[in-house]
Amino acid sequence: MTELVTSGHEAPSGWRVAVLGGGAWGTALALAMLRAGHFVRLYARDPETVAAIDRGENPRYLPGIALQPGIVATTDIAAALDGADCVLAVAPAQALRAMLAGARHHVPSGVPLVLCAKGIERDTGALLSAIVEEALPNNPVAALSGPSFATDVARGLPTAVVVAARDADLAADLAARFSAENLRCYSSDDLVGVEIGGALKNVFAIAAGAVTGAKLGASAQAAMVTRGFVELRRIGAAFGARPETLMGLSGLGDLLLTCSSAQSRNFAYGLALGQGKPLAGLPLAEGVPTA
Repeated sequence: MTELVTSGHEAPSGWRVAVLGGGAWGTALALAMLRAGHFVRLYARDPETVAAIDRGENPRYLPGIALQPGIVATTDIAAALDGADCVLAVAPAQALRAMLAGARHHVPSGVPLVLCAKGIERDTGALLSAIVEEALPNNPVAALSGPSFATDVARGLPTAVVVAARDADLAADLAARFSAENLRCYSSDDLVGVEIGGALKNVFAIAAGAVTGAKLGASAQAAMVTRGFVELRRIGAAFGARPETLMGLSGLGDLLLTCSSAQSRNFAYGLALGQGKPLAGLPLAEGVPTA
């Protein structure tokens, strides 16, 4: 099944959700979990980030956005994970393995770990789900993906995403629990397809930004995105992804968003590349190591 809508099902609430990552996306997802009725603990390595979140802001990553009360932030990963019913892993793809090494002894056995970053491990070529399954063999893995900017989710603007797991029932349960008034979650049992779509669109977003930065025109931009999607489907098929998954939110939807807006760090990276600007010091673009 692919992208099953969760409307019509009453969403259970009251889970204890641990969010591992205090950047823009981690903070935005923590807010989304609060709105869905959950109790949220957020782990961040930086004490200043924790202190800022406790004050109701995260100016380094989400400037100008007030955070509603309720997020319990901590630099203690064991405290964040204590008693968790679900874990959202929001570390960048290339940092996931190291984060799991520090967390693995504290993650309660059997609780789902939901990947919220997009990418492929550079050194091994592994999908992120494979890294989780290696580090935490007793925890089911899922992924949350789709066209979603952190600032939009943090502000509570309407957004639709996909929650995928190999177990269709788990995916549907997570999607129901995560859905809120302005966050529409669909479910899928094509975990590989959702991961591939999220990872590869970052690469094509860099290319789209480069086309725009080099002022090659709207026709070239459209051609690049269209042919990029063809390549995405071919690579996805090689990994075993279902075509209908890549036609959905986590493939085509995410590609359209990130290839058309400088809010995307990958598009912004490509834009600077196309303009011939220095790339050092730019925000992290996951599409670079994925490529």
